[in-house]
Amino acid sequence: MTSVTSIASLLGTMNAPRLRALFSQPPDQAAPWVRALAAEGVAPAQVCYGRMLLGGTGVDRDAAAALRWFLRAAALGDVDAMNMSGRCLDEGWGTPADPAAAAEHYRHAAAAGHAWAQYNLGHLYLDGRGVIRDYARAYAYYLSAATQGHERAMNLVGRCAEEGWGTQRDPAAAAQWYERSAEGGYHRGQYNWATVLLSAGRTREAAMWLERASAGGTAGVRRAVEGISCSYESRNS
Repeated sequence: MTSVTSIASLLGTMNAPRLRALFSQPPDQAAPWVRALAAEGVAPAQVCYGRMLLGGTGVDRDAAAALRWFLRAAALGDVDAMNMSGRCLDEGWGTPADPAAAAEHYRHAAAAGHAWAQYNLGHLYLDGRGVIRDYARAYAYYLSAATQGHERAMNLVGRCAEEGWGTQRDPAAAAQWYERSAEGGYHRGQYNWATVLLSAGRTREAAMWLERASAGGTAGVRRAVEGISCSYESRNS
């Protein structure tokens, strides 16, 4: 079997097009190369291999092993790995769920400006899982992620502004954030923006966004869209 040292040396001789070709192979063929680099201590490869293990992409699914790779990369300072370590601990992937430990991993990545970690940490503060519930902190983390272009965080900033969670109620600001989230392609943002448009009597635009939300959303979003459609039809029949 080719050693890790010889694989790393070989990769070092390859130019960028050859490397892209190597790692664009089918996942099961690329996996040994990714693992070799991960074993060599390359943090992005460790994160990549962890994701492959977590999703069973090109390798047998093994969430516990995925977490170990994420933790190794996190110890090297990789912020993606910090966030993924938090996700595993938050969701109980490969380990018993531990939201408090997840919050610590998220917090380190969030402090480094990682939008997904800020979004995930916002959830913990909004729900009071692993941390003391703090709507103001939840809003602040969502806002930090949203200003980086995180479409899901934009929707949550809108929700906070609509409900007055951690900030003053501001329906106009909520509508603006929902619109940005919708235009970014997030189905919940599309649904919420559609409800704003319906309230304003802009039914044709609302119908377009509801259609998009239904096409890309979860079963729950599709049921909500169907409920709005039925309610609107009954009022106008």
